[in-house]
Amino acid sequence: MADEVMELAPEEAIEPVTAQEEVKVKAKKKAKKKKAKTKVKAKEKEKGDKKKKKDKKKKKQADEAQASEPLSGKDYERELEKLHVELVRLQEWVKHKGLKIAIVFEGRDGAGKGGTIKAITERVSPRVFRVVALPAPSEREKSQMYVQRYLPHLPAAGEVVIFDRSWYNRAGVERVMGFASDDEVKEFLRAVPGVEQAMVDSGIILLKYWLEVSPDEQTRRLTDRIDDERKIWKLTGMDLKSYSRWHDYSRARDAMFAATDTPFAPWYVALSDDKRRARLNIIAHLLSQVKYKKAPREKVKLPKRGKAKGYKEPDYPYKYIKARY
Repeated sequence: MADEVMELAPEEAIEPVTAQEEVKVKAKKKAKKKKAKTKVKAKEKEKGDKKKKKDKKKKKQADEAQASEPLSGKDYERELEKLHVELVRLQEWVKHKGLKIAIVFEGRDGAGKGGTIKAITERVSPRVFRVVALPAPSEREKSQMYVQRYLPHLPAAGEVVIFDRSWYNRAGVERVMGFASDDEVKEFLRAVPGVEQAMVDSGIILLKYWLEVSPDEQTRRLTDRIDDERKIWKLTGMDLKSYSRWHDYSRARDAMFAATDTPFAPWYVALSDDKRRARLNIIAHLLSQVKYKKAPREKVKLPKRGKAKGYKEPDYPYKYIKARY
């Protein structure tokens, strides 16, 4: 049998790529790469624009909260008088409706907590507006559940209680100065929202204010306390120790906000470099957080004084104080 010879079909010829087509391919690849790069840049720009917009918004809010021009004493007193009238109206409504309000003031040393509390309580009744400023815990209190010593001071019906520092000492000074362990602070931050939820659920209107002061202004105020004999009692050894730990307090504040700034008990921040504006802004905000109106009140009329019926002032050697002014 004759060998059959199979002829292999010649391979299809590959047409050579011309220089012009090669240029086109390269241009296409370059355009695609450029398009992808442009897309990335556009995304980065969009992200940057969003951040700028957010930063601008935050700056605007900060500018609105902290006016650059100091408020004059005359303007301050005029506005404070109006707010005092409203605070008295709030007081009477609280008594009338049996409301329960708890106000927490926190912030760094020299932030203006004391002055703000004084401005709030200046014209109201101390029987309705109570200020609670607890000293360091006793040995017995140290053995209790941490928040236990604060609970008896919470408001009953018809009361407004102002905490000049509060249970948040654990998240602030105790953490920074080493009076509480990391585990104790962690447990506090975990548990306190539940405690505050229970307060709110019981009918307490809970308002929490953080007064934020700048480093330069804090230095000025603490230095002023050293030189002013009327204020030396405000400057304690603890204040001096904590002064050098600005950033530690910042970290503690940040962690506290992250854990306890809740929808039912949010933190409200007041920039307090201008103490007068801060006081007015806080009082105005406080009033806006409670629904109140003018409580019903009988018209007051002074009665006539009774007759002397023979009474005469005695010839008694009263020890009058010297009129020095």
